[in-house]
This record gives sequence, structure tokens and C-alpha cells, in this order.
Amino acid sequence: MARKKITVVGAGNVGATAAHWLAAKELGDVVLVDIVEGMPQGKALDLAQAGPVEGYDSRMIGTNGYKETANSDIVVITSGLARKPGMSRDDLLKTNAGIVSSVTEEVVKHSPNCIIIVVSNPLDAMTQVAFKKSGFPKNRVLGMAGVLDSARMRTFIAQELNVSVEDVTAFVLGGHGDTMVPLPRYSTVAGIPITELLPKERVDAITTRTANGGAEIVSLLKTGSAYYAPSAAAVEMVECIIKDKKRILPCAVLLEGEYGINNLFVGVPCKIGANGVEEIIQINLTTEERAALHKSAGSVQELVNLLNL
Repeated sequence: MARKKITVVGAGNVGATAAHWLAAKELGDVVLVDIVEGMPQGKALDLAQAGPVEGYDSRMIGTNGYKETANSDIVVITSGLARKPGMSRDDLLKTNAGIVSSVTEEVVKHSPNCIIIVVSNPLDAMTQVAFKKSGFPKNRVLGMAGVLDSARMRTFIAQELNVSVEDVTAFVLGGHGDTMVPLPRYSTVAGIPITELLPKERVDAITTRTANGGAEIVSLLKTGSAYYAPSAAAVEMVECIIKDKKRILPCAVLLEGEYGINNLFVGVPCKIGANGVEEIIQINLTTEERAALHKSAGSVQELVNLLNL
């Protein structure tokens, strides 16, 4: 059986770290693309040389063009400017829309049957850009946001209760930004809702910290933004597709009436398998949760309108 081919566009911290996780899990051969001459080649070579130590046989290729990406099964787009302190995700909007747009064009030209996972910020709007530009069916374009936001929330819950992260499930809906909607009712430890295990003020503190998860790291790092967890989250999505795992993960997907939202990429729970987005799971929301989700979708819609998509 031929190994799968995975292209990662953008060899910065997120892209290179994603390539690292992909190789370590032996999910396929990896092509790392970047416009900076020598950088993707150097990082790919370095990662290849870690193979004998770590015991992985994934081939690593670094390139400044797209020829080597031909016939990729999955393409992860991480390219774009990273956030700097004091910069909102939306400040990145126009610049990154241009980058994601031209990258998508190249990707589609060389891998017309691939599944695209977008990681570039502002996430939901960039996924919409990739979808529009690609002309792909909606199951083959999705954005990585909810997996990361849920991972952050799971971390905080596990730390708060001093339990294993493996037993913690967290649910986060909405746009990947300050208006995201963490859902404590659906966030559990070994099946027990955290609302049964923690007082309301602790739950509220966790949901607030989750929504500001990216900004907290940006302000600590001072230069650049998070990359270990975002890249791991993207790779989890790749793994679900390659292994046809049919996991239920929160991802940014095109909604066409689900949750009362139309023609917009917003984070909701989905079944992810070999065909990409195989099903959008609709859960019952309280009036308050639904209002919060619609508010979040509203901020995504504003960005999309600014880009005239």
C-alpha cells in the first residue's frame, strides 16, 4: 500500500512542528512548502535525520514550489502572518486572505482531489477563502480551531481537578476568537459534566481562559504565537482522515442551515473520516448558548463581508 502524501504549506513554527508530529506518527510522507529559500529544505532535512533516532520512515521533502506537492492526499495550510502582541486576529485579515487565496490556487492545481485543512488566522474567514477559491465540495475544506480550543479547555479542566487529560472531554463551538462558545454542560470528566464537579465561578474562569487561550500565549511569548498545540490539533484532524477514524471533533465547516446559520464557516462538532467532513452533528443548545453561537457567527460574518466573499 502506498504511503499517504501530506503537504504542509508554511514552514514556520506551526508548519514545521506539524511536519514533526506527522513524521513521528508515520501518517505519511511529508512535503514542507515555504517561500523562504532554503528554510523548508533545511527543516525537512533536519526532520529526516531525526528519523533513524525516532524510528520513523516518513520521507520529508522541503521545497519553495508546488511541483513536489502533486497528488497530495491532504494539504494543511498554515501560511500567513502570525499574531503579534496587541494585534487582533482580524488585523491579519486582508494580508492573510491574499496569502491563503494564492496558496489554495496552487494546491488545487497540483492536488485536485485533496482535502484541505486550514490553520491560518483569522481561522473561520480563511477557511471560507480557501473554500471559495478551491471550488471543492464542502466536505473537503475544513478549519482547525475547535480541536485546539477544546484541548486548551481540557488542559485547564484537568489542572483544576488534578485528573488525567485523557478522561476530560471539552466542547467549544463558534468562531476561533474571543467570541468562541465553550459549553460546560457538554464538557465532562469520565462522562460527568464539569458543572457537577466544579462551582460556577471556577467553570466561568475556565471558559474565559479558554476563549483567551491564544492571546495568553502571545503575550507570554512576546514574539509569535502558539504552535505546539495548534500543530498537534491539525495533525489529529489529518490522522482522523487518513485512518478513517470517524471521530467527533469540533471543526470549522460550512453550515447550510445547521444551528440556524447559513453559508458560513463556523466551529461545530463534526464526524471526521476518509471523506473529510462526513456529518455535522447538531446538538440541542439552550437559548443562551444558541445566542452566544449566533453572536460568534456574527463576528465571523463581519470578516467575511470585509473580504467580499
